[in-house]
Amino acid sequence: MNFEGFNLNLLVAFNALMLERNVTKAAALAGVSQPAMSAALSRLRRVFDDPLFIRSAEGLLPTAKAQEIAIPVADALGQVRHLMKPAEVFDPTAKQRSFTLGLTEYPMHVLLPALTKKLAAVAPHCTIHVRYFIDRDEVVALLDAGKIDIAVGVPPTKKENRILSEPLLRDDFVTLVGRDHEAARKGMNLQAFLSMRHILVSPEGNHYGLVDQQLREQGLARTISLTLPTMFTVPALLPGTDYVATVLRRVGTTSASQGDIIMFEPPLALPSIPFDLLWHRRTQDSVAHQWLRGVIAEVGAAL
Repeated sequence: MNFEGFNLNLLVAFNALMLERNVTKAAALAGVSQPAMSAALSRLRRVFDDPLFIRSAEGLLPTAKAQEIAIPVADALGQVRHLMKPAEVFDPTAKQRSFTLGLTEYPMHVLLPALTKKLAAVAPHCTIHVRYFIDRDEVVALLDAGKIDIAVGVPPTKKENRILSEPLLRDDFVTLVGRDHEAARKGMNLQAFLSMRHILVSPEGNHYGLVDQQLREQGLARTISLTLPTMFTVPALLPGTDYVATVLRRVGTTSASQGDIIMFEPPLALPSIPFDLLWHRRTQDSVAHQWLRGVIAEVGAAL
């Protein structure tokens, strides 16, 4: 490559295409016309001797070469911006700013109460919009489309280099029964566990879950008598019934029904569940977003 004759704006175009996976959206992000973006893509293909992006029903799919250079290009552009822009300062006590958070059910109940108290104290002029999502992979589309600024949820199944993340919370599973349940007196073991009537929580509406997968590997099965789309309603359903439920620990410890339930360690090995803070690479250098991510991380660390 003859670097002296290379137009650095082509890297801006490449980064926009990598972020948006759509020529029209990339042109809008880069502040150029659609024909100009198409021309830039043609030049990029000649320079790198690679198609870089392949058209598909899901938009432009990056080639292996595009994925290889994506992070170095984004990092290089970030350094150039840092050199050319004066240092920004975000004062949350004085500035009006609106943010949209994407949350699954768990962080909405566990994280949001403490977060709203913190933000009310340190950022009285900021407005927070919360958007609920269910599928862990939905967060990628929401961040890509700019419908949310930051998300908290279980990490997506597929790692995308344009979606950045850091660990925020973890929780492990517990098995809950009502205080008047027979197991509250006799204790919990695998034989008793399998004989009980189970509540399954599945936001997606599935009729099996992680517990069932673990049991199936041992050639075992449980009886599911009730399925629910939300986990935080479970503790209130247990007192006065013979139901049992295996849910994340904070579902029980944060419930108003905590005094009416008994908590056991599950009689089978279950992994802990991570919840990550996620954001789009295009907001990485925003001082306002950096501030909010820092607040969320601080609140999460205190839980």
